[in-house]
Amino acid sequence: MTSLVLPSVGPDPLPLDTAVAAVLGYARGRRPLYFRAPNARTGRWVSLPAFGYERFDVARLPDGPLGEADILAAEGLHGRLDPEAWAALKDRLRDVAPLHDAVIERAAGRRFEELPDDEFSVLAEPGTVGALLREIGGHSHVAAALHHRRPDLFPLLVRTTRWQLLPHLREGDSGVEAVIHRELVANADGFAALQQALEPYGVALTALRLHDVLLWLSGSLRLTHAVALGRDDALPR
Repeated sequence: MTSLVLPSVGPDPLPLDTAVAAVLGYARGRRPLYFRAPNARTGRWVSLPAFGYERFDVARLPDGPLGEADILAAEGLHGRLDPEAWAALKDRLRDVAPLHDAVIERAAGRRFEELPDDEFSVLAEPGTVGALLREIGGHSHVAAALHHRRPDLFPLLVRTTRWQLLPHLREGDSGVEAVIHRELVANADGFAALQQALEPYGVALTALRLHDVLLWLSGSLRLTHAVALGRDDALPR
């Protein structure tokens, strides 16, 4: 059976059927919530998405320059911002727009995993994708906004996943993105098999996004729960 060997996710190979269940749990899993409107005496139980797939991964792709629509997409994954933080993020997106464009130009139509190793080595800097991503920085809402635009090129990193990746850095790496790149390249067949296995369920995610989902589920201790949700016979298809 095909397995994914992802040291950043865990010490043991991840069987394909487990990875499929985990992603399905992320995409289709539901959770109960008791809802009562402020003007109602009684409430009722409702079923809500357990994770951010519907609010983020399949949200409409914004047009035009980076801006408010991208902030809305990022909020769908990371939560609402107060007015001050919203304004600061809008300014930050304007500042990183040239770097965003430079990454796309440097990639020249290639996906993240198709880029050569030198793009994530300090020995090949400046101007590499790794150097540009490091300059963009690690703001979680910025990363979500850029990833939503190009889920095949911009990694979606948060504090949890960065801590998962840091121990696997090697001398000369431009950043933790190098670890992601190595794992995607080494598991190219596994991720292709995972994408194919998800097709009947209507879940179409890039290899880069699949890596992020598995990494985040593991690092946030949600992997077991997602797998259980994904294997539920009542799961919507």
